[in-house]
Amino acid sequence: MTAGQRLKGNLDLLLLAVLRDGSRHGYAVIAELRERSGGAFDLPEGTVYPALHRLEAAGLVASGWRAAEGRRRREYRLTAAGQAALREERAGWRRFVTGVDAVLGAAG
Repeated sequence: MTAGQRLKGNLDLLLLAVLRDGSRHGYAVIAELRERSGGAFDLPEGTVYPALHRLEAAGLVASGWRAAEGRRRREYRLTAAGQAALREERAGWRRFVTGVDAVLGAAG
């Protein structure tokens, strides 16, 4: 199974985690995912932007335009609902990892 296949279903959690530290424009989100994952998550814009738009439609992320370096960029930030969702998703992820580790450990 590839990293991309494992990522499916967890992308929202990763995007919310990247935005936890402050607002970022889309390319900065992509770069931060790549950097934090040591290159494991080098995602195309066609994956990240639709996910950001979906999170915005769900009220977990808000966006606004900002001028930077002579360009207008849309920046994304967590909403209060996004912060709560991140806490819930992180707790669920930890339970999942604990369960997988228990099964893998038992297999020897």
